Amino acid sequence: MFEEFKNLLVEQMNIDENDVKPEAELVADLGINSLELADLVLSCEDKYGLTIEEEDYRKFITVGDVVAYLEANVK
Repeated sequence: MFEEFKNLLVEQMNIDENDVKPEAELVADLGINSLELADLVLSCEDKYGLTIEEEDYRKFITVGDVVAYLEANVK
């Protein structure tokens, strides 16, 4: 799941793949703003057939947070 999400970040957000680590913070380390985060959430919803509630994605601080959420919710 990490590699899939990493590829999504690299392709969609033009982030250097060497910067994408589980502990990397989406905003502080990768420079993702709130609009980009919303787009990323929509991409994850489409890709994995999920609905990610706002209260859930507001908890996404690191890459690892998103990966853990996806691993727990993707069937």
